[in-house]
Amino acid sequence: MLRRASCILLVPATAFTLAACGGGGSSTNSLLPSGCEEVATPPAEHRELKRPPQTVRAGEKLTASVETSCGSFDISLDTAESPKTINSFVYLAEKGFYDDTTFHRIVPHFVVQGGDPLQNGRGGPGYTVTEAPPAKATYTKGTVAMAKTAVEPAGRSGSQFFIVIAADAGLPANYAILGKVSSGFDVVKHIGTLGDPANGDAGTPLATVVIRRITIRGGG
Repeated sequence: MLRRASCILLVPATAFTLAACGGGGSSTNSLLPSGCEEVATPPAEHRELKRPPQTVRAGEKLTASVETSCGSFDISLDTAESPKTINSFVYLAEKGFYDDTTFHRIVPHFVVQGGDPLQNGRGGPGYTVTEAPPAKATYTKGTVAMAKTAVEPAGRSGSQFFIVIAADAGLPANYAILGKVSSGFDVVKHIGTLGDPANGDAGTPLATVVIRRITIRGGG
């Protein structure tokens, strides 16, 4: 799991409950912010894929549009710094790997984390990618990066990703960076309000927020 100081793990070692909202509908759950739809937690699934060939080119302009039950936001993908990591993310998105997964970890004023079809922080795609971030890497508001355990090397990733909602998460340069939220950050902030503050860094969601799909735009 992510902690705010010293040793930080992004893929938690323990299971976490998930939360979900919906794009644009009203909710009967008083915990859900405006714009979120009350939805059921999708079933846990084992999803494994073969490692993809490298098709993303360094410097290629790509955007990931993330549709959630709380609305949509865009991520400008940093192919110049992380072509291998983004190649895997794009492949998983285009294969529908992220469809009907949840933000299983929400730590208020810190990060939101998703991308696990097991819906508990222990799942992945059946392969890993390693691409160490630059030593100067910082994890400020809107940064999107890949999660990993503390024992894995810098830049190791599977499918789980996190979005920084703090001004600065204060993380070391250990997590492969996907890019930055380029539009719709208010949606991310709304999702970030749904973590249980009593659970600290465990990030137990108070309601379910579902990733409906991730669509990749750009190229060329």
